[in-house]
Amino acid sequence: MGDAPRLTDADVEQRLARLDELLARVEGLAGPSADAALEAVRGLTELYGEALARVRDLAGPELTARLTDDQLVGHLLVLHELHPEPAERRVAAAVDRIAKVLRERGAAVELVGVDGSVASVRLTTTGCGCSASGIEEAVREAVLAAAPELSDVRRVPDEPAAAFIPLESLLPAAAAPAAPSCAPTAGTA
Repeated sequence: MGDAPRLTDADVEQRLARLDELLARVEGLAGPSADAALEAVRGLTELYGEALARVRDLAGPELTARLTDDQLVGHLLVLHELHPEPAERRVAAAVDRIAKVLRERGAAVELVGVDGSVASVRLTTTGCGCSASGIEEAVREAVLAAAPELSDVRRVPDEPAAAFIPLESLLPAAAAPAAPSCAPTAGTA
């Protein structure tokens, strides 16, 4: 790109969305031209993936960390299965980041786990004055941005609060131990 202006993250997102639309249109076409176009895209993607793998291998740990922190490069590393961090670790970091913001608003989020291509989170939104669906969508976006290879983020129900039930209340009246007397017995005063 040389001295050409750099794309912003928003520009990249717009171009990725447009590419998705174009690929969907090509995939919807039938015939040799569509097949050739898809084969060309696959071949180009494979070559770019190989080039990215070589860059990652030459970069060393410090530069690799910087590359994975870049939204576009990190996404491409995931796309080509080259990202050094597993999805669960990336999701946990994303949940930790958004949890700090949610705490300031009186809400909480906790990563329950990642199973296959689905992340499960527990959200607590009581008393935060925020829309639960808005918080859920923000968490979903943060998780999928960190691990775009996941297909879904599911909200699991809150765990009910533990209730204290005195043991005596569970025993029949005859079996309940006698309450200790605080009154002095004869000869102890």
